Amino acid sequence: MTTFNIAIVGAGPSGFYAADHLLKQRDDVSIDLFDRLPTPFGLVRYGVAPDHPKIKSVTKAYSRIAKKPEVRFFGNVNIGTDITREDLEAHYHAVIYTTGAQTDRMLNIPGIDLDGSYAATEFVAWYNGHPDYRDHEFDLSVEHAYVIGVGNVALDVARILLRTQEELQATDIAQHALEALAKSNIKQVTLVGRRGPAQAAFTFAELKELGELADADFIIDPADMTLDPVSQAAVEKNKKSRQKYELMADMAQREPAGKPKQLFLKFLRSPSELGGSEDGHVSSITMERNDLIEAPDGRLRARGTGYMRTYPAGLVLRSIGYRGVAVPEIPFDDKYGILPNVAGRVGSANSPVIGHYTAGWIKRGPSGVIGTNKPDAGETVKMLSADLEAGIHLSPSAADITDLLRSRNVDFIDWNAWERLDAAEIAAGEAAGRPRIKATTIEEMLALANA
Repeated sequence: MTTFNIAIVGAGPSGFYAADHLLKQRDDVSIDLFDRLPTPFGLVRYGVAPDHPKIKSVTKAYSRIAKKPEVRFFGNVNIGTDITREDLEAHYHAVIYTTGAQTDRMLNIPGIDLDGSYAATEFVAWYNGHPDYRDHEFDLSVEHAYVIGVGNVALDVARILLRTQEELQATDIAQHALEALAKSNIKQVTLVGRRGPAQAAFTFAELKELGELADADFIIDPADMTLDPVSQAAVEKNKKSRQKYELMADMAQREPAGKPKQLFLKFLRSPSELGGSEDGHVSSITMERNDLIEAPDGRLRARGTGYMRTYPAGLVLRSIGYRGVAVPEIPFDDKYGILPNVAGRVGSANSPVIGHYTAGWIKRGPSGVIGTNKPDAGETVKMLSADLEAGIHLSPSAADITDLLRSRNVDFIDWNAWERLDAAEIAAGEAAGRPRIKATTIEEMLALANA
């Protein structure tokens, strides 16, 4: 029986789900799972908020997949430099790209490049200990912060900015971020949504948490809760939307408890300009009031009314969506930030790239929650499996990829090495009364993994 060798590029949720589907559907596959970092789990390790440990428990299931005899992990291997598309095609019958959405969408307004204006993706990666952002600096000496966007990531950012030191100490937030936030002078954080409460993308659970912060009152202007007829109908039709709206409406009626910090949630506003001080730092944000109009596709779009208002601001974090990054030598759709594909097959219906597939956010764009990637990966694996049955696959001719990596002096780590790194982080956390202290540089990770 032929054993099909499959490479999965990206060891985040989609990569593990793809491996799981392959193993459940076929008994003739061998899987190599690559990641450019020494650590697995992708978005779960570097994107999920540190005060959400239950979400991170999904890594236990991923670890069980990684320990199966048909699966190997290769950490600290960069596709495009350490190994190329040609190398992959020489070693595997098929390749699945699950590299996620690694960067952010830009907000094209005057002043967006001022000091004190950042992408939320950078801030999230920084406080989660991503080595690429370990040395980033965020000015937390200011009092007023604005987070542009009302998705779950925006709410995560606002929460982390306002958590007490005691609350953060109980998480696996990166040590450098814990120390920096302990000195933070931020007193007010404002979340800004360009559409109304009925269109807010955050979940009920994330919203509920905002009303439970130890040191911050959560404030919504009751006037922002007024719905237009189309939004009202949408809320009445959708149970989840109705629950969120009813909770927001209740929160809007609550009197502030007089806590030392405030978190504001504002709807129907779009930033139009960031003002700067003489030294080039953000000092203000100008926002335009919006109303909603129904577009030809039936969706409600924000339309500026021309009414502007300027507020003091020292820190601005934009959280208006993620974008994928091109994979070297693989077709890329720059408009949508994804690999062009048909149900997971890279390329178009008339011109597929034989042997190359994709899953997750790099396949469909940044939508859904972690679990959404499981059926998405299933769709891709179904297509890949059908192609294998039809004899549509690459024809590898080279020996084990390990030989190539060693010949190029690539300092890769396997799953056993990752487990040594994992144990070292947990031990360091226990010594400090924390769940984990993350290694945050590649050098430190490799030293612990190879100890």
